[in-house]
Amino acid sequence: MASSNPAFTNSPAFKAQAAVPAAISAQQLDELYGRPAATPVETDRMTYEDTIVKTVFSFAILLAGAVVGWIFPVLALPAALIGFVLALVNIFKKKPSKALVLSYAAFEGVFVGGISAFFETIYPGIAVQAVLATLTVVGVTLALFTSGKIRASKKATKIFLIAMIGYAVFSLINLGMMFFGATDQPFGMRSWEIPGLGIPLGVVLGVLVIFMAAYSLVLDFDNIQRGVRNGAPRVFAWQAAFGIMVTVVWLYIEILRLIAILRGSE
Repeated sequence: MASSNPAFTNSPAFKAQAAVPAAISAQQLDELYGRPAATPVETDRMTYEDTIVKTVFSFAILLAGAVVGWIFPVLALPAALIGFVLALVNIFKKKPSKALVLSYAAFEGVFVGGISAFFETIYPGIAVQAVLATLTVVGVTLALFTSGKIRASKKATKIFLIAMIGYAVFSLINLGMMFFGATDQPFGMRSWEIPGLGIPLGVVLGVLVIFMAAYSLVLDFDNIQRGVRNGAPRVFAWQAAFGIMVTVVWLYIEILRLIAILRGSE
């Protein structure tokens, strides 16, 4: 009886007229069993090694863009806008695209380089401090995840999502206040001192957001692990590289701003 499932009806192996394969000899059968198993690359499946290579290559493009942005800081704003659009396209695109991911890396790199150069003129040495701090957070998070000492959980992820929404709302309100002149502080509400503590709100908020970004990295690593275990198509390694880039850039910008607030309050 014909099946109504397209997965079966479109395959010649499940058609009623399918030919019966010819019998094979014992020697041929022995040769088949003696062959090495196909690797994930040969079966076009996602692997850790391939994901690492694609991620490193993407960051190399981002670094090249950062050099351009460092030399020409004026390109930071247009690069940020283009990078934002490319990020949305990559997020909502069903099938990952190498060209789009690498384009995002290039433009986001220009933005990162430009904003870093801007802060460097005000606080010399801040870019190196932010890079080292970012690498430290990424390295520690990866080590803890690899050792199994930290894992994503439903409860923690729910708290993370609520915190992300709250932070996004705060950031939009803060941006609006700075844009319309409601505050003359360089970092808006982040520059306000917390009563009784004598430290800027941005310091406490910055530390919390860095922890949020670190947990976002855990979610990224967990997604990569599940993708490899589930035998996801190899092309999704580009999606993994994109996700890691988004989180690391976010982490770097937050650390850069935190250091600037700390140095500005000295």
